[in-house]
Amino acid sequence: MSLKDKTLFISGASRGIGLAIACRAAADGANVVIAAKTTEPHPKLPGTIYTAAEDIEAAGGQALAVVCDIRFEDQVEAAVTQAVARFGGIDICINNASAISPTPTLETAMKRYDLMHSVNTRGTFLVSRQCIPHLKAAANPHILNLAPPLDMDPKWFAPHVAYTMAKMGMSLCTLGMAREFAGDGIAVNSLWPLTAIDTAAVRNVLGGAETVAGSRTPAIMADAAYAILNRPSRECSGNFFIDEVLLREEGVTDFAPYAVDPDADLFRDFFVPDAVAEALPTKTITMY
Repeated sequence: MSLKDKTLFISGASRGIGLAIACRAAADGANVVIAAKTTEPHPKLPGTIYTAAEDIEAAGGQALAVVCDIRFEDQVEAAVTQAVARFGGIDICINNASAISPTPTLETAMKRYDLMHSVNTRGTFLVSRQCIPHLKAAANPHILNLAPPLDMDPKWFAPHVAYTMAKMGMSLCTLGMAREFAGDGIAVNSLWPLTAIDTAAVRNVLGGAETVAGSRTPAIMADAAYAILNRPSRECSGNFFIDEVLLREEGVTDFAPYAVDPDADLFRDFFVPDAVAEALPTKTITMY
């Protein structure tokens, strides 16, 4: 398996899971386009598109940092144009950028609703739409959405229906586009973590230090994404992968290295179906 010389277009890759996936691919010698907004350091959000580019190049890849707010069609179009001009095409599109506000209906301001739907659902659709003409020319094209399984249990909707709709909208892009572009050989899959992942969202929105301790590092998602992106695109599409389930299929048995705190109980992430979690040997605590 190798992503050498493949070009990845990743939204929101200046930190967290997106950056981890980028660096994992870069270790093979991949080209990575970082399409994100952060150009100046933020007190609560580590990393910029420029520090991400440095990390990617240090890992062994080539990087192109592009200022891009995926809510705006002209910026996405310009970013894709720059990517193709620099690297000659796009092999992989990763829809990682996401906005979160897990609040009940009456506590969700409409500007937060609009942000989540513009970034999550609409952004995923828009970035995919702009990349697809180039993916059609790639040898093993993949779209990977960082989106949950389509579990319609009301417990995922009642506490934060606006956020859930926005994330499930990304999943619906997977469902529809996998079938729509099957004839073009473009794989479209979703990937979601079993546990909470140590990201800025977990640190700043979802519980802070206690939740971080019960999380895994972004490396587990990077390894899972790497496995998906190396599979033949015509044989692997329309799936809603959970990171640990996928990695066990790949032969991984030791998940301790991914733990932030090996002694802490792991928190189960949003949207993981109970049946999936309960079938795994890893025990997780539900907190949502």
